[in-house]
Amino acid sequence: MRTDRPAGVILVGGRSSRMGVSHKALLELIGRPLLARVIDRLQPQLGSLLLSCETDNGEFDRFGLPVVPDLLPDHRGPLTGLCSALQYLEGMGYDNGLALCPCDAPFVPDDLVQTLLDAGRGPDKPAVIVSFDGVLQPTFSLWHTRHLPVIREAVVFEGIGGLRQVLSFLPHRVVEWAPAEPPPFFNINTPADLVSAADWLDRVR
Repeated sequence: MRTDRPAGVILVGGRSSRMGVSHKALLELIGRPLLARVIDRLQPQLGSLLLSCETDNGEFDRFGLPVVPDLLPDHRGPLTGLCSALQYLEGMGYDNGLALCPCDAPFVPDDLVQTLLDAGRGPDKPAVIVSFDGVLQPTFSLWHTRHLPVIREAVVFEGIGGLRQVLSFLPHRVVEWAPAEPPPFFNINTPADLVSAADWLDRVR
């Protein structure tokens, strides 16, 4: 565990109704779980890596990472996962923040964390959010424990579940990512997306 680097959390608790499974993190993409591919790309960039899910029932034990269950029952969106992870890290010395990433992004850039860090330098420690092709990608972002009181208020008392909604209450910066192929923030939400991702991987192997 290195606290001179940011911590990171992968959101694995989202509903997967369009995929017809309970956890798309465990779907196989060319013989490997989606989550394993994201871990491989993200873990070298971080001091510590966590998994955020609705409940810890042992499904993710095989990945060997700490699992942080949601602090509130029932699925309430990614902001609840972020809040739970920040609360878990509070007081552990991760002064460089917490990088957020979804479990269904097999092409997450290997310089994502450093780019977010560079964009967020300064005493105010803003949240840093990726934008790609003009579209905000809030699940690829950097946050700090100093944001926790505002985020906890939004989750616990205001019932807010979305990341975009909380940005209006926090200092933040947006990083516009350069065009690239495969699309670095491609999310797998449907069976067709899974096929497209496999095609991309075949091309780059």
